[in-house]
Amino acid sequence: MDISTINADKVVDTSGLSCPMPLLKTKKAIKELASGQVLQVIGTDPGSKNDIPEFGNKDGNEFLGMQDTDDGKTNY
Repeated sequence: MDISTINADKVVDTSGLSCPMPLLKTKKAIKELASGQVLQVIGTDPGSKNDIPEFGNKDGNEFLGMQDTDDGKTNY
């Protein structure tokens, strides 16, 4: 799936934050969404490439994908 075509209902930018902050901010943001809404997370922490997808498929959520950008960030 090309995630660049998905419109997010909420965006959380965790750029510059280190573990565990990106995951904690992601968990908090997911709690604020209604069922069926989409959260986009932007980050730079290498550990998030494992943490965010794993967490994204828990508790009835669906991880839609990730995409690296030219500026060194990753969109989830």
